[in-house]
Amino acid sequence: MKHAALWVILLTMPVRSASVPHNSKPVSTTQFADTSEVRSALAWFARNIAWINEQQVRLTEIPAAPFQEAQRAAAVKTLLASSGLEVQIDKTGNVIGELRGANEKEIVVLSAHLDTVFPPSTDVKVRHEGARLLGPGISDNGTGLAALIAIARACQEARIHPRRSILFVADVGEEGEGNLRGMRALIDAYKSKLKAVIVLDGSGTDHVTTKALASRRVEAIITGPGGHSWSDFGMPNPINALVRASVRFINTRVPVAPRTTFNIGQIEGGTSVNSIPYEAKLKVDIRSESEDELTKLESALRDSIAAGVRDEMESARDRSKGKLEWKVNLLGSRPGGELPANSSLLAALRAADEFVGTQSRVERSSTDANVPLSHGIEAISIGAGGTGGGAHSLNEWYEPAGRELGLKRALLTLLGVSGLAEEKSR
Repeated sequence: MKHAALWVILLTMPVRSASVPHNSKPVSTTQFADTSEVRSALAWFARNIAWINEQQVRLTEIPAAPFQEAQRAAAVKTLLASSGLEVQIDKTGNVIGELRGANEKEIVVLSAHLDTVFPPSTDVKVRHEGARLLGPGISDNGTGLAALIAIARACQEARIHPRRSILFVADVGEEGEGNLRGMRALIDAYKSKLKAVIVLDGSGTDHVTTKALASRRVEAIITGPGGHSWSDFGMPNPINALVRASVRFINTRVPVAPRTTFNIGQIEGGTSVNSIPYEAKLKVDIRSESEDELTKLESALRDSIAAGVRDEMESARDRSKGKLEWKVNLLGSRPGGELPANSSLLAALRAADEFVGTQSRVERSSTDANVPLSHGIEAISIGAGGTGGGAHSLNEWYEPAGRELGLKRALLTLLGVSGLAEEKSR
């Protein structure tokens, strides 16, 4: 029954030949299941789980704060190159390893993001507690990076020759204010050839993101003259205005459907407890299933900042020393999009699920897959196996049990859309 489950995958694979035929027939289910290269690649994971776990720990312990991914990128480049791939680091900082296919005019991407949400000063040493690994970034996205390396190595060790070329990509700028810059650069560079993108993000085998959640990251800044807390008491205070604005904004009503959310994630301002600050700012994350609701929520934030500044100016005792100014900057915008239910990529994932005995619930989320989906390119984001928790926290953890299942699922999905090229007739 497991072999029969690969039928959908086979529909995307041509009969093996040195060239890529226009009208190809699928190989039989038995033929695919008995393909020595595929069996060898799948078997490689079980024999090398310890090595894969070691690479995850090693990469996690290399800091990769937003816009500071270079050191980790260099380590990933070395690992991909040691697998026999042609590897480069592009001008944006993405690591790109190529496994050339019979048809170099069509490309499939398997990606995992390099960056974490943690600042450079964070202690990223991984701790071992029984079977559990603990450390900032160990699951998001140490798991995805380890899977990327493992799948590339398995393909090379098994001498997989794909029909479409495969790019193994460790990309920058997925988290926070990175604004998906790595994936944006990748799409710009390969859009005309790109047929599918599979994103490995975090752990698990129980979900697939096919719907891109649109989001915006916004910064509000209020400035004033500043002064002494005693002698200048009563002058307009940027922090006071920001507090007034924040209280207004958090009382904004948002719809349950389409689901819409906001989060004030950072507030900064002031130089000392006895100084009236000259600047205060906050950063807000807004998300919605609807672009219209996103626009409404961003407008509500702007209106709240304006009202907060107005209220502070009206209540100030001494306006002679200056007034408050404000501005709202868009730090980043993630586009929305959705994978068609009848896509070949989703069919390949479903077939892989059936083969390994898993089921994927469809989810909407904000991932690297947002970018290709917004361009009409087939894309999904999936977990890379095992289990994890505490993402984006200092107590983040990962347990490798079940990792092999996730690796097989990802590899079979990849081969389902890349296809296999036939060896030349002897």
